[in-house]
Amino acid sequence: MIHVIAIITAVTGQRERILEAVRENIPAVRAEAGCLEYGVAVDAADPAPVWGSFGPDTLVIVEKWESRAALKAHAGAPHMTTYAARVKDYIASRVIHVLDPADA
Repeated sequence: MIHVIAIITAVTGQRERILEAVRENIPAVRAEAGCLEYGVAVDAADPAPVWGSFGPDTLVIVEKWESRAALKAHAGAPHMTTYAARVKDYIASRVIHVLDPADA
């Protein structure tokens, strides 16, 4: 299994535009072969004082894939190309962490 944490920071004030595109894309991604989990999250609305924060312009996509091959196919899927074109002007930065389970 492969874990992916994608941290996307929007151009100031544009996070909702990216969230809209991600939400519309979720069903297509979840239908992909090898997708075990795919969801989007933002900072908790009422955080505890010790919790960190990404900030109002950041969203995080949490993914799990059966294999690297499935993840690679996902990256090249037509709906991902469409999504990328739709949000490119609203993204200030993007960092994608691909992780292997440590208990394997």
